[in-house]
Amino acid sequence: MIPKRIQLFCPIIIFLLILFSCQKKKSVTKNEITNSPEVKRLIAVADTLFDNNKFDTAFYYYNEAIFKCNPIKDPENYISTLNRMAIIQQTHGDYAGSEATITKALPYTKYVKNQLHIWNLYVTLSTNYLDTYDYKNAILYNEKALELDTKYWQKLAAQNNIGVALIQDRKFEEALDIFLPLETKEQVVRDKDFYSSLLDNIGLCYFKINDGEKALNYMNRAIKVRQETKNPFGLGKSYIHLAQFYEEQNPGMAKKYMLLSYKEFSKINYVDGRLSALKMIIKNSTYSELRNYSNTYVNLVDSTNEFRQKAKNQFAKIKYDSKREKEENLKLKAHKAENELKLEKQKNRNIISYIIIALSLCLILILYYYLTSKANREKIEAAYNSETRISKKLHDELANDIYHTMAFVENKNLSLTENRAHLLSNLDTIYARTRDISKENCTIITDENYTVLLKEMISGFSTKNINLISNGLDSLSWDEISKTKKITIYRVIQELLVNMRKYSEATLVGINFKATEKNILINYTDNGKGIDTDKIIFKNGLYNVENRILKIKGTIDITSGSNEGFKVFIKVPL
Repeated sequence: MIPKRIQLFCPIIIFLLILFSCQKKKSVTKNEITNSPEVKRLIAVADTLFDNNKFDTAFYYYNEAIFKCNPIKDPENYISTLNRMAIIQQTHGDYAGSEATITKALPYTKYVKNQLHIWNLYVTLSTNYLDTYDYKNAILYNEKALELDTKYWQKLAAQNNIGVALIQDRKFEEALDIFLPLETKEQVVRDKDFYSSLLDNIGLCYFKINDGEKALNYMNRAIKVRQETKNPFGLGKSYIHLAQFYEEQNPGMAKKYMLLSYKEFSKINYVDGRLSALKMIIKNSTYSELRNYSNTYVNLVDSTNEFRQKAKNQFAKIKYDSKREKEENLKLKAHKAENELKLEKQKNRNIISYIIIALSLCLILILYYYLTSKANREKIEAAYNSETRISKKLHDELANDIYHTMAFVENKNLSLTENRAHLLSNLDTIYARTRDISKENCTIITDENYTVLLKEMISGFSTKNINLISNGLDSLSWDEISKTKKITIYRVIQELLVNMRKYSEATLVGINFKATEKNILINYTDNGKGIDTDKIIFKNGLYNVENRILKIKGTIDITSGSNEGFKVFIKVPL
């Protein structure tokens, strides 16, 4: 519902829209003529670059072809070109940009005679949805591809894609219903890559439904075919599935396949595959080996994120520059018509400027009032939550321990040695609990001793059952970081470790600190039981963590899954 103060501005906004519409007294039309030879030349150049993996330059020429192509008169070139552009963006992890590109082609599918172009469009769109975990739409567009009048092997490929989406959606028995009939198809058996992938997927499904004998049989058949074709991508997939198969029953064999998978994916620099293999290796490593692989994983994640962001920016810039160039050409052609309206528009612009300034000032005042009120409410709420949490700890934990100790003293003979020892043990537990509550709420020192204090707090959570590793803490220039951010970092790390000890059942915890020119990066990882991020509820500890980070303009990203550990990435601006 729109607040009353905002509703007051609606008549003014409507007036502005009417005023702008009155300016359109004249319009400039342009006959869109497709320059077919030029479009074909640009596409040919782009295809050559695409085949040679020069994607940035290929994207530029495809984009040039799009601006010269008429989608109604030449829909096949228009759709196929947009499809290639979407594939390039998809390859570089720009899924939002890929979807925006490919959906431009959908309105023109009705003009296409060769349905192969529509099939390619649907498959690319389904792959994009699969990569962004939208399995329902991934299946939907493969079903659309099945309905098209295309060759038999393309229908088989669409069926296989539906099965892959079902695997990702953890519907393994439904996936088997699709995969098993494909196993005997002559076209599938002839295509070694397709056939080995199918066998591996069947083996994975049987593994997920706990039919180990069939799972191992299909996985071994798949790897035999892939070893013949020497396909690093396929071998990497097979090895990582075998590692999952042996992980619980034969850790040594599992570790061997993890390393082989990482090696094969490294040959083709398949980043997602390398990260998946490294994640399993880290989970099954200890001591210095764990540290080395953890550092490799963190560095790979950082470099991948940076590379993908640069690619997104590059593709956006190419689109923007082409659009701007086209708009400038249109402006030059329309310059004469615009001059006739210039004086009248200038008067209206002045009026509109005054109205916009008045609106802006009002909105700023409203926003200031809202943010101030919100900040005051958050302060009161934070104080109340802190008091409630301390009270709950005192009542639920400390008071119960004291009550049981008092009952023990009243009912036991303290002259006996074992009873006195039990009493001392209870008193020690009460002392430790009191000390923990005190540490959680004590004043934090932010002077030159801050690093020592932070290390002591972190090491305090290390027990005989919990191995805690921290890296990079001394590499940060803490003197240049504000007091508020130091306190926030301390409390956030403390809250994460408290949650870990209470709920996660973790045996290994890693905390990595890293500084860039503008940010502090903190990576927290544990091998606990994890949580389902789709069902995560931000309350108590996790709410405090998120709220603290957002208050200092930072960002937080939580990654977890049932029995997959718990990972938190925090970025705090300097």
